[in-house]
Amino acid sequence: MELRHLRYFVTVVEEQSITKAAEKLCIAQPPLSRQIQKLEEELGILLFERGSRPVKTTEAGQFFYQHAVQILTHTAQAASMAKRISTVNKIVRIGYVSSLLYALLPQVIYLFRQNHPDIQVELIEHGTKDQIEALKLGKIDLGFGRLRISDPAIKRILLRKEKLKLAIHKNHHLTRFIDQGIYLSQIIDEPIFSYPATQKPNFSTLIQSIFTDLGLVPKDIVEVREIHMALGLVSSGEGICLIPESASDIGMKNLVYIPILDLEAYTPISLAVRNMDQSPYLPQILECIKQVFEEEGIPIQLDGD
Repeated sequence: MELRHLRYFVTVVEEQSITKAAEKLCIAQPPLSRQIQKLEEELGILLFERGSRPVKTTEAGQFFYQHAVQILTHTAQAASMAKRISTVNKIVRIGYVSSLLYALLPQVIYLFRQNHPDIQVELIEHGTKDQIEALKLGKIDLGFGRLRISDPAIKRILLRKEKLKLAIHKNHHLTRFIDQGIYLSQIIDEPIFSYPATQKPNFSTLIQSIFTDLGLVPKDIVEVREIHMALGLVSSGEGICLIPESASDIGMKNLVYIPILDLEAYTPISLAVRNMDQSPYLPQILECIKQVFEEEGIPIQLDGD
């Protein structure tokens, strides 16, 4: 059995037509039909119901289709990853979520470049969820993200748990809590701006999950495009916003920030890599992370899952 036979079969299933599949594969219909028949003979089963229009798989054919898709996907991923590993000494592609530019990521990348001038670094903005697929396809080599996303092909290393802060207007009635801090249960009646308004899961999903874990239901959460828009609306007196502590360095007027007292109110900062990746850049980037964290007096977690 060859991979091309699997591709032929999968295409016929997805197109539900021998004719359309032949056009998509750029081959003639009779040879395609013969290849499908040959595959059935090799397997000793019928993959398609005879005479059905559109083409329908048998129960065994549907089972075989699901595994054929997995085989083709894993083969493509392995080929892409092997190609990336072969060029690792020349370039390292790093995915990141934009909010980490306010944290320590720029210092880490700068130090890595200084320590390894022979390696070209390419920074690519990706949401945490998108980083997982980009890693599996070899489009990036490692990713810095904020969400708790698990995938059997990816190893996630927790670097730190960054506390959240509440951004409010300087004349907001909650300013009385600036010194002592505030619990999330005290803000559920306020209009809360959340971000980003992108494919889930995202930072907005994380915020909602924290409320849910605490048994809280905010009355008014509004998703906006990105953090600057959220803080701009808060600066205008429209509501409040939960942000990572490092993002409080964004220089926007009229804002003050209140510590959140709930232990659950944090965003994880993680480094994601491919599970089987033994490339030398991983210990090198981890060493830079340790050095920057030590210089900033921030404890580093380095917990893998």
